[in-house]
Amino acid sequence: MTKRSDSGLFIVIEGIDGTGKSTQSKMLKAALEDTGNTVILDHEPTSGPYGKMLRDSAVTGRLSPQEELDLFHKDRRQHVDELISPELKKGNIVILDRYYFSTMAYQGQRGFDQAELRVTNETFAPQPDILFILDLPVEVALERIGVRGDTANEFEQSDALQYCRDTFLSVSDEPYAHVISSELSIEDIHTQIVQIALEKRSN
Repeated sequence: MTKRSDSGLFIVIEGIDGTGKSTQSKMLKAALEDTGNTVILDHEPTSGPYGKMLRDSAVTGRLSPQEELDLFHKDRRQHVDELISPELKKGNIVILDRYYFSTMAYQGQRGFDQAELRVTNETFAPQPDILFILDLPVEVALERIGVRGDTANEFEQSDALQYCRDTFLSVSDEPYAHVISSELSIEDIHTQIVQIALEKRSN
């Protein structure tokens, strides 16, 4: 596990598609900046070379499971070295939309052992100070995403989302994890997230 000796605040927001991660990430950044903090908001995969290869593969054709996993790890290592760790050492707040918990979910779904994925990532990727898990029943998420296509595809997507939801919830017993229902209003979710973040920042 990567030990930290910085004064920053590292916040990660996870959840299946349709939970509103991106919206809440942007709202949290604005709220924390309003209280005088320097806040860096980013996402994974990143916009760097390895992240770009991952994003391009969504259009050109998905890579093999091992190739995809290798790119995620290279992308994250670079992210930690070049942005996450330096900003935390400055005492700033870093907010990430997706992190290695998503790798556990989505690459676990492709056949990799979730526990091994976690151990591998935590050898170089620092644990967050706060992990917000935005939780939503799969059927609600599918409605929000607006699934199109035949019933078989919908069932397939439903199973995939349930697997990922279960993965995120599997780490909910960590002391830094907070599960928040995405069935609440956007403002109610935001209020909870900001309160937890500000309390942690003041400690």
